[in-house]
Amino acid sequence: MFIQVIEGQCSDPEELRRCMDRWDRDLKPGATGYLGSTMGFCDDGTFVCLARFESDEAARRNSDRPEQGAWWAETEKCFQGPVRFLDCEDVSEFLAGGSDEARFVQIMEGHSSDVNRMRELMAQAGPQLHELRPEIIGGLMARHGDEYVEVVYFTSEEQAREHEKLEIPDDLRSLFEEETRLAGEVTYRDLHEPMLMSGAR
Repeated sequence: MFIQVIEGQCSDPEELRRCMDRWDRDLKPGATGYLGSTMGFCDDGTFVCLARFESDEAARRNSDRPEQGAWWAETEKCFQGPVRFLDCEDVSEFLAGGSDEARFVQIMEGHSSDVNRMRELMAQAGPQLHELRPEIIGGLMARHGDEYVEVVYFTSEEQAREHEKLEIPDDLRSLFEEETRLAGEVTYRDLHEPMLMSGAR
């Protein structure tokens, strides 16, 4: 799997929604290898989109389409300032992975000296985490060099906030503490109303 992360400060949310709807209706059918997107608006006005493709080649084919270029030229006007792109060829899933059934999505971005070890810790904690936090459907970890983007999909924000107060068992706490050290300084982006787009039909 390949993920392209797109984020920027949005100046016209309604127009941006219309642009995304237009892409879904008119451009998605021709996007070979497109798997789906997770996107939404953060509290500070940042718009984040994680577009998933079968491979980096599929993503490039989509970007090279003339209609894609024309669409982006219009969509870019919805942003204030530069738009950041991050291409991640190294992607892994945990628990059930991403889900179009999620009603709350949390995105964590940062730099780590050992992203692979972070993945090992998530895989190790998976079974216990599912028992302790059943509202977590699953998630993704995307990497570009030492930069990572971790995405967690929840059944609801209410359940996520309630369960994050639970006491963590000692053996699970040690895994979380190690992951926290490796994660470094983290930027959290909460999508209270995630927009989840399924793959090309």
